Amino acid sequence: MKKLTMLSMAAVLTLSVVAAGCAKKETTPAPSASAGTTATTPATGGKQVTIKMFQFKVEIADQLGKLIQEYQKQNPNVKIQVDTVGGGADYGAALLAKFNSGDKPDIFNNGGFSDLDKWIDNLEDLSDQPWVKDLVTVAKEPMTKNGKLYGQPLNLEGYGFIYNKDLFAKAGITELPKTYTQLEAAAKKLQDSGVTPFETGYGEWWVLGNHFVNLPFAYQPDPNAFIDGLNKGTAKIPGNEVFNKWTNLFDLQLKYGNKNPLQTDYNTQVTDFATGKAAMTQQGNWTQVQISKTNPDIKIGFLPMPISDDAAANDKLFVGVPNNWVINKNSAVKEEAKKFLNWMVTSDVGKKYITDEFKFIPAFTTIPADEKVLGPLAADIIKYSKDNKTLSWNWFKFPGGEASSKKFGDIMQGYVAKKYTKDQMLDEFQKTWDSLKK
Repeated sequence: MKKLTMLSMAAVLTLSVVAAGCAKKETTPAPSASAGTTATTPATGGKQVTIKMFQFKVEIADQLGKLIQEYQKQNPNVKIQVDTVGGGADYGAALLAKFNSGDKPDIFNNGGFSDLDKWIDNLEDLSDQPWVKDLVTVAKEPMTKNGKLYGQPLNLEGYGFIYNKDLFAKAGITELPKTYTQLEAAAKKLQDSGVTPFETGYGEWWVLGNHFVNLPFAYQPDPNAFIDGLNKGTAKIPGNEVFNKWTNLFDLQLKYGNKNPLQTDYNTQVTDFATGKAAMTQQGNWTQVQISKTNPDIKIGFLPMPISDDAAANDKLFVGVPNNWVINKNSAVKEEAKKFLNWMVTSDVGKKYITDEFKFIPAFTTIPADEKVLGPLAADIIKYSKDNKTLSWNWFKFPGGEASSKKFGDIMQGYVAKKYTKDQMLDEFQKTWDSLKK
């Protein structure tokens, strides 16, 4: 497994911008619509085909349904049925249930790394697809095995603390916090001004078990080497200095966060932040559409999530490929599915939806990344990446994939509920890792 370096991620997003001329919740079914058989020319006849699509991106469910309707206009002989399960729902368990019931989707999502290993016997090799040559380099890593590519990346995403610029100004915060001490001072100022510093959506396991627990892995001197050490038994979580520092950031958010964090789901978290009930929230650029829809006038940006007072080491955002489209290799309509995925990233309509409607940072050099269209959160991610200030995503590398992330999330929720002490939480992490590693 190659290490995802800050430099490579910077190069990735720079390519996307240059190509532009230098320019995830409740279970929510997306609209189902008909779609077509070819990426380049309209289909006027032919055998009627139905493609089943099972995806987890709740935040683009409506937009994806509209994109499929556009495809249908060109290709009336193929119908695409979309089923969306994400956010608070367990997509991995739902996908497994689909396969076990015999209702196997033709197109679905896969996170790569350990998730790729888990599902590889069901995945079509996509190495020969036309869009592969246009992929930014780092987007290939999660879905490549033995020289073959098994997935089409949805996009590039990043996360950190999203902050409300007006609330920061109201509290008299003139210098953005880039260290733990500065962040603590900012939280005190915000609280003194009558504003809740943090909106914590800890009712969602993935906010904790994917994104927040990623910090002590990404902040390791060599994340992949540390993960390899955990798998071999030569590294441990209890006693690790980075994990110990990370727990301080956990405690800071609990001290200065909203009431009832374990009852706060994704939708409530994002809505409360968007309406000014809190000044910061841990989320990513995938929230841009909902935040803008809730409050079109809000001024927002990204802050790092520091665990120490080393500004150079902490002034970074976490950037990676959130997920990938894959095709069931045993699907009777897999060729039609390939045509749709190709159309989605090569046609003018598809490209426009990816950036203008989905608000995605493209993972393809041929799709323009207009920061004004994508919004301020994506603009910050692109800037941090161009400045070589990114850290890696590692939860897809955990043993057991989503299973370990969910267990981590459960343990962290237990810490919030004071079921565990800090040391007990880290011990439980280690037990979870040891129980799931091969």
